[in-house]
Amino acid sequence: MSEPTRTTVHVLRHGEVYNPGKILYGRLPDFHLSELGRQMAKAAAEHLAERDVTYVVASPLERAQETAEPFAEQFKLETATDTRLIESANFFEGKKVSVGDGAFSNPRNWWVLRDPITPSWGEAYLVIAHRMFAAVQAARVAAEGHEAVCVSHQLPIWTLRRHIENKRLWHDPRKRQCGLASLTSFRFEGSKVVGIDYAEPAAALVAMSPGARTAKGA
Repeated sequence: MSEPTRTTVHVLRHGEVYNPGKILYGRLPDFHLSELGRQMAKAAAEHLAERDVTYVVASPLERAQETAEPFAEQFKLETATDTRLIESANFFEGKKVSVGDGAFSNPRNWWVLRDPITPSWGEAYLVIAHRMFAAVQAARVAAEGHEAVCVSHQLPIWTLRRHIENKRLWHDPRKRQCGLASLTSFRFEGSKVVGIDYAEPAAALVAMSPGARTAKGA
């Protein structure tokens, strides 16, 4: 009996976004990487320079497509687009949501916060988990026997990881292990995940950005 094929799918969070208004940008168009964000993407690509990457795919949002660019260039590949990798939908998109900014403290918005487990303010965690897992499986098939890079967003990546680890999907956002330009790598044997690795190749650059770890709409 032959051994199952080994494939690795690296799921990459995009780099820092230029967001002077400090809003939760979510799926809004025209939010691009900052100059520091572009350096983060390049650092992540260099981290995988010696790996056997044969497929690069990204969320359709600009920040994800721009993060994929140094990978496509480095491995001489075209970047595919998969809408299943997109940021989660959120009622507070376009609003300021930091403490003291008013969106959460406004009583007119409280009804949206009634159920943190589903959650009631946006796309259901289970829906996110299923679409992300389908996207990662598609990337695995496209790169079978090699490695793939999928560029996505913080909440979808963290939800996917918790789903694969059989953990509850609702969680404290402050405890996510998914920094800017970080790599959450899923090791497959056949279609089964047999291991998960995590790396922050752009950590030194993230440290240069005071608000990077609380970037809105990540």
